[in-house]
Amino acid sequence: MIEKHIVLEDIDLVTFYGVNNAHLQMIKALYPKLRIVARGNIIKVMGDEEEMCAFEENIEKMQQHCSKYNALNEEIILQIVKGEQPQGDNAESGSICYSVTGKPITARSENQKKLVEAYFANDMLFAIGPAGSGKTYVSIALAVRALKNKEIRKIILSRPAVEAGEKLGFLPGDMKDKIDPYLQPLYDALQDMIPAQKLSEYMEQNIIQIAPLAFMRGRTLNDAVVILDEAQNTTTQQIKMFLTRMGQNTKMIITGDMTQIDLPRGVKSGLKEAKEVLSEVKGISFIEMDEKDIVRHRLVTRIVNAYSKYEKEQAAIRKAEKEQNTQQK
Repeated sequence: MIEKHIVLEDIDLVTFYGVNNAHLQMIKALYPKLRIVARGNIIKVMGDEEEMCAFEENIEKMQQHCSKYNALNEEIILQIVKGEQPQGDNAESGSICYSVTGKPITARSENQKKLVEAYFANDMLFAIGPAGSGKTYVSIALAVRALKNKEIRKIILSRPAVEAGEKLGFLPGDMKDKIDPYLQPLYDALQDMIPAQKLSEYMEQNIIQIAPLAFMRGRTLNDAVVILDEAQNTTTQQIKMFLTRMGQNTKMIITGDMTQIDLPRGVKSGLKEAKEVLSEVKGISFIEMDEKDIVRHRLVTRIVNAYSKYEKEQAAIRKAEKEQNTQQK
């Protein structure tokens, strides 16, 4: 009789063991010659050496399936133990990663596909487009994929803390409590892709970091995917500071919407200037997204189009008034 310890990594234990340890009980029943005891992420196994080898191999397959798809069920366990290809392993080849419900997350428009392709071809890319075009969500999915594939050691998500017409300074709590409302969209995307317990672990261990842009100063970011969201609200100095944080084995994704600039009047958007300055730099890609890429409710597309039309009409009126005033003078 031999004894081994197997350490489970990068998975949600509740998903792996099942509700009320249902999956664990099934695994025990499938290996009657082994004594299996689970404590946290460590499985202690004692028993027949031959069955132990098969058990180790199959537990590794289950772990890989659980990590990739954020799901495990009794049917999958049975297929793995029987030596069959688990259903789902032949899932959509264009998937970036999988949601907490096991649903594939894919690029859903032509420009989203360009964003994915640009990510693999460049170390730095800019995704510029309207609200709802999926630029932030796809970017975070790419980062989660890289983390699960162990291509990087951490994900760093940042936003400039600029109010969109609201004042949050009066909110109670410490710095994190005051900043969290700005960063909630990033939390929302992560919660779609990583089980709650595992996400909490990643954040406690600083494997996933979410911080306002001001906290980036002085850092060198290595072995990471770094995403700057809402970059249209950065100043020239801020975006330059952010871009120069890039270290070894790091990819940077900068997202923004030129129609939602909340900077004070007269302050030029750092994203707008970066586009002018860096458009010809090798290794940097710019992906322009538009209304066709909007994947939220169909009304969002209509709202974006209506405001775009209104702004063009207002610009034409201002131009005509200016020309009329010039002629009068």
